[in-house]
Amino acid sequence: MAKILVVDDDSTFCLMLKAFLTRNGHKVTDAFSYDKAYRAINDNKFDVVLTDFRLPEKSGLDVLIEAKKKNRDTVVVIMTGYGDIRMAVKTIKHGAFDYVTKPVNPEEILATINNALSSVSAGEPSFDDPYTFIEGKSQFSQELMRHISIVAPTNLSVIIQGESGTGKEFVARQIHKMSKRKGKPFVAIDCGALPRELAASEFFGHVKGSFTGAIADKVGQFEVANGGTLFLDEIGNLPYEVQVNLLRAIQERKIKRIGSSKEIPVDVRIIVATNDDLVSMVSKGAFREDLFHRLNEFSIRIAPLSERKDDMMVYARWFLMQANRELGKNISGFDSNAIDAMLNYSWPGNIRELRNAIRRAVLLEQTQNITIGSLPYDIVGSIHKTNNSKTPDLKNSKEKAEKELIISTLEKVKYNKTKAAKLLNIDRKTLYNKIKQYGIES
Repeated sequence: MAKILVVDDDSTFCLMLKAFLTRNGHKVTDAFSYDKAYRAINDNKFDVVLTDFRLPEKSGLDVLIEAKKKNRDTVVVIMTGYGDIRMAVKTIKHGAFDYVTKPVNPEEILATINNALSSVSAGEPSFDDPYTFIEGKSQFSQELMRHISIVAPTNLSVIIQGESGTGKEFVARQIHKMSKRKGKPFVAIDCGALPRELAASEFFGHVKGSFTGAIADKVGQFEVANGGTLFLDEIGNLPYEVQVNLLRAIQERKIKRIGSSKEIPVDVRIIVATNDDLVSMVSKGAFREDLFHRLNEFSIRIAPLSERKDDMMVYARWFLMQANRELGKNISGFDSNAIDAMLNYSWPGNIRELRNAIRRAVLLEQTQNITIGSLPYDIVGSIHKTNNSKTPDLKNSKEKAEKELIISTLEKVKYNKTKAAKLLNIDRKTLYNKIKQYGIES
């Protein structure tokens, strides 16, 4: 249970949200104005503050600043209309965890709060677990979580389909953690890395002397995973002859070590993952049809990151906290230009590429926030490609580039205008004129 403050001058909406969050096990306080929110923040310690960006007296940014002043660990989520998204993004620079757009979906709010609580000290994040499952906020992620929760308690075999880097093993492990087998082993095998001649031995084990190099008895992964879950990654790469043995083991729930006639009973749930089109492979004779139908009791598709940009900053902030801990840094967040570049990029390497980009940026960044200068060139270049695809406007392009350069330089020197002017090779008066011309807040 979390202590939550909901701030919105729309009393009907505020009370509806309070009732919804209370039904989901949280202790909720409402505030219909900034003044009431101010008093509540100073009289209580909240885990989460959920505030509208537009309030009659002040803004959600003021609520954010006050909440962080009282307790820096308080999670603040901004609710905003579409027209204020850019301002809401700016609040992230000041420590907001996330923003959600109106009309608000209560389930989306709940997912955002749960993510926040699992990724800050209020929920003790499992940074030491490299497979911590982070639930996204997009409609796709909500549907994915629903499918996981439905299939996890069963013993159905599952095929997880998705591009490389989308987190297929994370999903498999989450299914295991939510299943009745969670206290038993989870064993992962990368079928793409298995040498053809050793694949059967890896699955079923062997006895000493059964083939050249078998210098001792070996327990196969089916036995290791007994009672638990066996995850077969890149199942499409499995040699055809091993597919026959795998099908038999799944159907009969018994295996034989290579070189032995003794049958060993096994109770294993099978989850497989692939970035191949198994249906196409079956039609071409590259994958056994009977094995496919045995595995395909339930299927889950993981969309590429490019199709769920709403999840981007949820993952980015998690990777930022991981990288801070790993690299001994204390980067607070992302500036608006960096966020724009990340949201504009196509992420062909999916979540894995995002994680690597964030780690690199944390290592390079010298300011309090990730700036565009710390991101890989491919990500930054995506903005220019987008601009170039539009009707050419040389004057606007130059002004936009100049404004971005001034902002990134100011952020780099923490808005010391003397240092910024020197780095930009212009005098202070020219810099002041440019700041006024572009409406840069300083």
